[in-house]
Amino acid sequence: MEFLPVRIYAHDAPSGYRLLVDRVWPRGISKEHAALDDWAKALAPTTELRKWFGHDPAKFTEFQQRYLAELDANPAVATVVAELRQAAPARVLVLYGAKDETHNNAVILAPYLAAKVNA
Repeated sequence: MEFLPVRIYAHDAPSGYRLLVDRVWPRGISKEHAALDDWAKALAPTTELRKWFGHDPAKFTEFQQRYLAELDANPAVATVVAELRQAAPARVLVLYGAKDETHNNAVILAPYLAAKVNA
């Protein structure tokens, strides 16, 4: 199973299972346009971590470490992994709303989920 972080606003997104991983609904996107298969709010960084990070690239390395620790302690990960294994899509689009395509939770979460699901 392939996992790709994709900005939900991208017009040229490939096809695949659409998994939104933000805690907050992306501004300006209708539910019809989002065409989600699932919204995994529980896998998003906690509000405290998200606010601390503030999309500051200088904090990204520490954000990644803290976020991975949150994921390792999060029981919702097992639920989402089981659901993805059940659905068995060839490709999962890990959707996010952040403007920065390099420093966001989805670029951390996509390989994390790939390792869990494909294990």
